[in-house]
Amino acid sequence: MAKSPSRTPVWKSITITLTDDIAQGRYDTGTKLPAEAQLAERFGVNRHTVRRALADMAQQGLVHARRGAGVFVAAKPTDYPVGKRIRFHQNIRRAGRAPSKKVLRLEVLAADGREADALDLEPGAPVVVYEGLSYADDHPVALARTVFPADRLPGIMEALEAHESITAALKACGVEDYTRRETRITAKLATATQALHLRTSEGAPILRTTGISDDLQGVPIEFGRTWFAGDRVTLTVGDD
Repeated sequence: MAKSPSRTPVWKSITITLTDDIAQGRYDTGTKLPAEAQLAERFGVNRHTVRRALADMAQQGLVHARRGAGVFVAAKPTDYPVGKRIRFHQNIRRAGRAPSKKVLRLEVLAADGREADALDLEPGAPVVVYEGLSYADDHPVALARTVFPADRLPGIMEALEAHESITAALKACGVEDYTRRETRITAKLATATQALHLRTSEGAPILRTTGISDDLQGVPIEFGRTWFAGDRVTLTVGDD
């Protein structure tokens, strides 16, 4: 017999619907959500199911509970421009939120075929691999893996250790400005590890960007992939 496709849990459907309500502006930041009893009536479920959905949203940083007062919207998904100049700190501050980063990995490795091709290097050439988590108001919004050509950017590893901002680290290595040559956006489902870092559910929708950045002479200096929490970030495409 053919195996029937797995169904989305009811609590997850409620999470998706309420997250969309927040994204569409039906509940603004700081607004109190309807009481559990009202939500249970709206979705035709018991309060335990509603509570499970709200707990998942709280884990993702979308809502927070105040004892004796109810559940409130923490923040709506952040617009994140994707254009020729992609600057995380600038984008998050422009959205009215506080940016921060956490380094998960920083080491020198040999470039694999894909990295060498993107950065115009010989396979096996040394590259500095940076992996990190990006936060908005202390909530994780993106997981990134970025590769830099070690010989082309002397001191980049030390600069990345000293600066939270990649733009600042590149500037310390003499790169005054750089632009994105290309960006590809792909819809993905979070793996167990990605879900753990992004505080979401395994299999939750995420958006992956893959990009190459060049300095002002057109020389590639960065190749990276970033996985954005799909319910916390809205990617907007522009020319800037």
